[in-house]
Amino acid sequence: MSTQTRSAGVVPLRGFVPSLEGMRAVACIGIVVTHVAFQTGGATSPILGHIWGRFDLTVAIFFSLSGFLLWRPHAAAARGHRSAQPLGRYFRSRLARILPGYWVGVILILLFLPDAGGDYRVWLANLSFTQVFVPLTLTQGLTQMWSLSVELAFYLLLPVFAWLMVRLRGAAAARRIPVILGAAVLTLSWAFVPVSTPDGIHHDNWLPGYFPWFAAGMLLAEISVGPPTWVHRLARRRFVMSSIAVAAFAMSATPLAGPQGLVRPAAWQFEIKILLGAILAFAMLAPLILAEDGRRHRFLEHPVMLTLGRWSYGLFIWHLAVLAVVFPVFGIIPFTGGMWFVLPVTLALSIPVAAASYALVEDPARRRFAAKKTPITVSASH
Repeated sequence: MSTQTRSAGVVPLRGFVPSLEGMRAVACIGIVVTHVAFQTGGATSPILGHIWGRFDLTVAIFFSLSGFLLWRPHAAAARGHRSAQPLGRYFRSRLARILPGYWVGVILILLFLPDAGGDYRVWLANLSFTQVFVPLTLTQGLTQMWSLSVELAFYLLLPVFAWLMVRLRGAAAARRIPVILGAAVLTLSWAFVPVSTPDGIHHDNWLPGYFPWFAAGMLLAEISVGPPTWVHRLARRRFVMSSIAVAAFAMSATPLAGPQGLVRPAAWQFEIKILLGAILAFAMLAPLILAEDGRRHRFLEHPVMLTLGRWSYGLFIWHLAVLAVVFPVFGIIPFTGGMWFVLPVTLALSIPVAAASYALVEDPARRRFAAKKTPITVSASH
């Protein structure tokens, strides 16, 4: 940063944070690990099973990243640093980011993956992101898409959240953090709310159940454009933040956060898992967002990790379909072991498919329809 920029009292807030792109790759690989572990039976082993099964907590990182990146313009606007993105441009960029690769994946998987097809309800639910509301529509190769249903719900409601907080601007902007934190704490009771649903549908899989994971990123967005706090100082202590993340993950791998496998947790176990996921995501992302110590994260910013981060959406979409093919091709019976063979093979086959998805579908769609990014500036108060 130049001396002239500092003297002007303004520093640019990076629109693109390389380490966050690398973190996408880490989170996506974690999702692949937990799915491979489950389908090979590794998640049911007495000791390591709890650990492999809890790699699904990396979904919290994805949700928190969305919360941070999409809420940051509103947090900056509330402090007079810039105008928030117009609503039409926001929706256009979100739809261009998520729909093309998703629809191509869903259509091809439903058409060509054995046992993935179904009646019109399966097609409509998967194409419309309503799998978490329609019974028996999470089909083979697409069961991971429940999280995209939750993600899309957050995209749609984020402008509503911003409108509800529109009065908290200027001097009142400091109140935005306790409001978001309060909403996150309130939604930790969602699993206890009696909601009548059809058989096979669980209301804790809807957006309110996972809002604390998005809120972790929203809080980071608010803190990142505000004055320096103790959180900034804590974020610079990477060892401390890493220890917090490891402790949260370790606790999630105990019965406190629910049983192994697909056995449904009790409401209190579900909420503990959500709380631990929010802590994990906050602790892993805060050093990358708030710590202005000039240190680069060599691993997350390595060209390989940045490339995998760009391809992570395609990897997420396609890895379960690839995994379903790996078993019969290599003569492996599901749930009978072979995790350490199936995992690298699944990654080795899924990554080229993800690269093709990015090059042929996702990137062209983004270039054609997504809005241009506007740089954000914040006061150099620290």
